[in-house]
Amino acid sequence: MSVIVSTNHLTKSFQGKEVVSDVSMNIQQGQIYGFLGPNGAGKTTIMKMLLNLVKPTHGEIEMFGEKINHSSKDYLKRIGSIIEYPIFYDKLTAMDNLELHCEYMGFYNKKAIKEALEMVQLVGIEGKPVKDFSLGMKQRLGIARAITTKPDLLILDEPINGLDPVGMKEMRNVFSMLSKEYRMTLLISSHLLGEIEHIADTIGIIKQGQFIQEISLDTLRGQSTAYIELETHDLKKAAFVLENKLQINNFKVMDESVIRIYETSLSQADISKALILADISIESINKKSISLEDYFIDQIDGVEKHA
Repeated sequence: MSVIVSTNHLTKSFQGKEVVSDVSMNIQQGQIYGFLGPNGAGKTTIMKMLLNLVKPTHGEIEMFGEKINHSSKDYLKRIGSIIEYPIFYDKLTAMDNLELHCEYMGFYNKKAIKEALEMVQLVGIEGKPVKDFSLGMKQRLGIARAITTKPDLLILDEPINGLDPVGMKEMRNVFSMLSKEYRMTLLISSHLLGEIEHIADTIGIIKQGQFIQEISLDTLRGQSTAYIELETHDLKKAAFVLENKLQINNFKVMDESVIRIYETSLSQADISKALILADISIESINKKSISLEDYFIDQIDGVEKHA
């Protein structure tokens, strides 16, 4: 599998302030790459640099095996994109907007336009101008425009904003189908972690312009992610027993009543018995596993284990 997007120490400064710092990431052909980070983390700026809409201050970008410079443009014909909020000619219909897009892309296939609209389930709106579309319908149209020309790479910035839960699931299915059946490569940014977890092959995590980690979902799922969640009102006493009686140091105090225990050498029953013998009330104790959201938050904030 070849790398079709690669950045090397990519950096961007605005007015002397770095908003993206030393980012090196690699996207393999045919995979769905989930780009995760809080709002303002630098995701959109990186995507704009990949599309040559913003010029890097330092570092290099390689797309489809070629280095990108300030004048590069031919490679853009192989990319479909949504950056921030999709803009259309509001007085025109969805079909008219996509025909114009295909015209300036040099792509002449009206059947593909109809297929793209059907794919995102924008049907029965033939005579309706875009100005009368809901936010969710405009988002669907943006996705349709990005995929009409069957590009090799899709760069989608928060593509499910404005969609209801049913719409999110439908678009998730579309993205998975494009990756599996058309072998498209997708770079999708989001702060909706559960949505990325369902479809991504690899995730890249960014915070305040700093690239924190790049990891495959298979690797993440293969890691030891089980833990025991203890809920008790005797938090300090429970923490003392865990550390001093059971010799457990690998745990994290989540809030005023919840402790997560990552130690695997003792069973749930052993822990319960020790707490009960110490006269500590247990509201609940359950074995759970770390979700992508938990992992993401730990990477962003740092795992603060009690010691």
